[in-house]
Amino acid sequence: MLQRSLRAELLHYMKSVRFRNTIGEEIFFDRYGNSPSVYGILNWQRKLDGTIHYVKVGDFDARLPEGQEFSINISAIQWNQPGTKVPRSVCSESCPPGFWKTAQKGMPPCCFNCNPCAEGQISNKTDSTSCWVCPSDLWPNGNSTQCVPKRMEFLSFKEPLGATLTSVASFSSLSTAAILFVFLKFRETAIVKANNRELTYLLLGTLVFSFLCSFLFIGVPLQITCLIRQSAFGITFVLCVSCVLAKTIMVVIAFNATKPGSNSRRWLGPQVPVITVSAGTLGQVVICVLWLLLCPPFPERNTKTKTGIIILQCNECSDAALWCMLGYMGLLACVSFLVAFLARKLPDSFNEAKWITFSMLVFLSVWLSFIPGYLSTQGKYMIAVEVFAIISSSAGLLTCIFMPKCYIILLRPEKNKREHLLGKRLVKNK
Repeated sequence: MLQRSLRAELLHYMKSVRFRNTIGEEIFFDRYGNSPSVYGILNWQRKLDGTIHYVKVGDFDARLPEGQEFSINISAIQWNQPGTKVPRSVCSESCPPGFWKTAQKGMPPCCFNCNPCAEGQISNKTDSTSCWVCPSDLWPNGNSTQCVPKRMEFLSFKEPLGATLTSVASFSSLSTAAILFVFLKFRETAIVKANNRELTYLLLGTLVFSFLCSFLFIGVPLQITCLIRQSAFGITFVLCVSCVLAKTIMVVIAFNATKPGSNSRRWLGPQVPVITVSAGTLGQVVICVLWLLLCPPFPERNTKTKTGIIILQCNECSDAALWCMLGYMGLLACVSFLVAFLARKLPDSFNEAKWITFSMLVFLSVWLSFIPGYLSTQGKYMIAVEVFAIISSSAGLLTCIFMPKCYIILLRPEKNKREHLLGKRLVKNK
């Protein structure tokens, strides 16, 4: 016990000893009683004659301040192969940002694999052991080193596709307005009178608005545009189809009224067109009002459909309501087509049914093609498909029903006479 006590007391005093020896080296002991380590770093070098000798290329002196203990002259080192570069002291190179490292099985820690970050993830430091997921409104840059804002996508007025649709819709609406002006100017001519002027004016005015509905689908979706665009389009188109149906019914009634002893003359007044248009449009109005009251559409930022892109779109809230609206419009178009088809062989003085039949065929073809096109596209192209369907179906009605009449009114005025129309009918009766 006495020896152990003396040894501990001696060790206590030795820790505080500090002096220089005869050659000027400082001697002291650390807290563990160890003297400072001083080493010379030697390099084993081979001479040209094959003999081996040692060359001092550096030092390690624990007595120096921290960070200065080790010094080495790399240029004095002779490597295994003369003239070669400094050999790599690790198994694997560092993983740059955008990658993360995983250990190689059975290998030391300095051996690892560098794996690129998965889609939607980044790493922003060297030798990262994991990657981080970007927030929903951000996306990795090309090197996966930082999160950057996602690209916004919507059908813009400025891009070629949006600008083209806008130009076509504008031209079509102006052309429809010009045709309406022609019919108003020549309202007292036979061909305008023979085809129910009031329904003609209403149909042309509605077609103007149907073309203008396209603008509600282009541009950044807003609360108001999302709320009214589908309803405005649905009601406007049903009003168009109801006018076409009323015109067709009036053609049939007018033809039957010419037969001796027919009771159809009492239906030649405005009651039938008003009831047909009002009843047909009312059904669509009810569907749209219920849609807006129970589940109104709203704008949203869709971050899931396309990788790295935020789609600015209108959430229709209820797909069932949208398809009910389109289904009602299609049903009314089918009825109008059927009535016009059955009346297509009426005499030439009432041959508007032939053009209505063709216009309804074009109308139905466009919207039947719209369904697979709409369901198979995403983002702005889905909107472009619907806008194209609106423009092309409206243009089909305008071209098939009114272009032949405009041709006669403007270029063949000699045929725009009551005697000419009745004469053709009389010739056929003979």
